Amino acid sequence: IRFYKQRIILSFIVDFYCSEARLVIEVDGAQHYSSQGMAYDRERSIMFQEFGLKVIRFSNHRIDNEFDEVCKEIDREIKTRIQYKENGIG
Repeated sequence: IRFYKQRIILSFIVDFYCSEARLVIEVDGAQHYSSQGMAYDRERSIMFQEFGLKVIRFSNHRIDNEFDEVCKEIDREIKTRIQYKENGIG
């Protein structure tokens, strides 16, 4: 599985993108938890979903403190998305 860092999708730059799984991974700092930041992220995620992309988000804090679990979640999501793709679902 290949990931691209800071990939341009539509007119946005995403933190990480896996084309095979059609998965966007965002790493969120404090600015993403303001009301304005959350509204912007929500609108952006909806736009990506319209193109068949799934967005998953992890806070910097969670990555720093639960790195192994974050990696496991990403792995599970990739396997699920690829399985659905191979079976013609989604």
